Amino acid sequence: MILLRVRWNELLDVVFRWAHLIAGIMWVGNSMLFNWLDRNLEKRGPLAPLSQGKIYLVHSGAFYDVEKKLLAPGELPEMLHWFKWQNGFTWMTGISLLVIVYYANGAAFLVDPSVRALDPVVAITLSASALVTGWIVYDGLWRSIGERNPRASTAVTIALLFAAIFGFSQVFSGRAAYMETGVLIGTVMTGNVWLCIMPSQRSLIAATRSGQAQDPVLSLRAKQRSIHNNYLTFPLLFIMLSNHFPSAYGHHLNWLVLIAVMIGGVRHFMNMRYRGEGRTLTAAAWLAPAAGMAAIAIAGLTGITRLAAAPEVWVHHAVGFDRAQEIVVKRCVPCHSTHPAFPEFPAPPGNVVFETAEQIKQMVPRIRERAVESKTMPFLNRTQITPLERAELGAWIAGGAKLQ
Repeated sequence: MILLRVRWNELLDVVFRWAHLIAGIMWVGNSMLFNWLDRNLEKRGPLAPLSQGKIYLVHSGAFYDVEKKLLAPGELPEMLHWFKWQNGFTWMTGISLLVIVYYANGAAFLVDPSVRALDPVVAITLSASALVTGWIVYDGLWRSIGERNPRASTAVTIALLFAAIFGFSQVFSGRAAYMETGVLIGTVMTGNVWLCIMPSQRSLIAATRSGQAQDPVLSLRAKQRSIHNNYLTFPLLFIMLSNHFPSAYGHHLNWLVLIAVMIGGVRHFMNMRYRGEGRTLTAAAWLAPAAGMAAIAIAGLTGITRLAAAPEVWVHHAVGFDRAQEIVVKRCVPCHSTHPAFPEFPAPPGNVVFETAEQIKQMVPRIRERAVESKTMPFLNRTQITPLERAELGAWIAGGAKLQ
C-alpha cells in the first residue's frame, strides 16, 4: 500500500510538472511577445484616430499586420481573444506541485531538521500563510502608496522580497526555501493578472460595449502590474530550475545566492533597449550595463557558492577506506541501494548505488560535493550523518580516496 501511494505521488508529480512547464512556456511566451510589441509599435505614417501604433511581422510563410488601438463606443467585435488561462493554469499546476512535492509525505521535502525542526502541520501552515500574506501586503502597498510614489514602493517591495527570501531560508529546507520564493512570486504575478489586469480589460470591454469611457485608474494600474510581471519573469524561471543546483540551495548562504541571481536576472536593460517605434539604443548603451547585471548573477552562482562555511569538526588523522565505507553504508546506502529503505524512494535517487567498493569509488566527486561540501546529502539528513562523519569522508577523499 505504501509503495502504491508513492508511485501515485510520483505519477502526479510527473503529470502536473509537465502541465506546469507547458502552461508556463505559453504564459511567459505571450507576455514577452506583447511586451515586445508594445515597445516596437510604429507610429509613423497615417494612423486611425484611436490607433496607438502598427507593426508588420513575418512568420510561418506569411505577413501579420498588427495594430494596437482603442475602439469607438459600440465597436466591439463579435470575436475577441483573451490571454488569461495560460497564467491561470501555470499557477494552478504550480500550487498542485507545491502540495504534491512539498506538503505530501509528511512535508518531507519542506522540513529540514538541521535548519528548523518544525512539525509538518506547522511548516505547511507557515508556507501557505506566507503566500496569502505576501499578496495582501504587496497589493495593499501598490494600491495605496504605489500609485502616487512608485519609486518608494519599488524599494519597499524589493526589500520585503529579499527579507522573505532570508526568512524562508531560516525556516524551510534550502530547496523548499527557493520553491516557496518562486510560488510567492508566481502568486503575486497571478494576482496581478486576475485581480488588476483582468478587471481593467473587463472594464474596457464593458465601456466600449455601452458607449462609456473606461476608468483610467484601472488602465494605469493594469499597465503598472504588467510591468511588474515582466521584471519578475526571469528570476522566477531560475527558481523553477533551481532544484538542479544543490550548490546554490544547499549553501549556507543560499539566501544571498538567490538574491544575487535575482538582481542579475532582471530584464531592466533589455527593456530599456527599445525606445519605441522600432528605435533601439546603441549596443554599447544597453549591452554594457546588462553585462554588468549578468556578472552579479554569475558572481552569485560561482563566487558566493565558493565561500565555504567554517568546518564544524577537524580531522587530523588518516582515514582509510574501511572507515569511509562504514559511513557510506550506514548513512548513504539506506537510500542509494537496489532496494531503498525509505518509501519515498521506490528506486535509488539518480540511480546512484553504493553497494560495492567500485561504486563508491566511481562517485567520489559526487560524495565530496553533496555530502562533504554542500551537505545536501543524505537527503535532509534523513540518516543522521554527523559532522565528524562528514569530515572523515572529506579526509578520506583528500587523501586520494584509496580503496586499500
